[in-house]
Amino acid sequence: MKSKMLPNLLTFLMMVLFWIILSGRFDSFHLSLGVIASAGVSYFSSEFLFGKDLRLDEFIKTFFKFVGYIPYLFYQIFLANLHLLYLAFHPRMKELIDPKIVRFQSRLKKGLSLVTLANSITLTPGTITVFVSMDGAFRVHAIDKRSREDLPGEMEERILKVFERD
Repeated sequence: MKSKMLPNLLTFLMMVLFWIILSGRFDSFHLSLGVIASAGVSYFSSEFLFGKDLRLDEFIKTFFKFVGYIPYLFYQIFLANLHLLYLAFHPRMKELIDPKIVRFQSRLKKGLSLVTLANSITLTPGTITVFVSMDGAFRVHAIDKRSREDLPGEMEERILKVFERD
């Protein structure tokens, strides 16, 4: 099922849901503001989020694969927090911390997958995505050698499976 309205509708529903969750207000004034703002956002940006031709079956399949990616991301965030805790309390902390900018070329091709990788890297403590381009060039600031070693690594592979492979 292809439809020009489907990306707009999905973007609108997502934005309204986020508005309700984040505002916490359920009176008619705030709900109507949320509907108006969500309609504007979906009108101008649904193409950026979902592309021009969205198929509902592909969207649902990708959505569930992404939901499966989230526990992996949370686990990586937890491990990175433990590593930074180790660094912070290590007696030779100044010797272990070795910040550098890492450059790598990603195999990801789609905009949404590139953004997901960039955000996943930034959400993981000890690394910050400084630059990403549509051709897959990344620059990432990493706090130490161990944080640099895994880039792009398994995270890129998992995102590749979510957004770009069947």
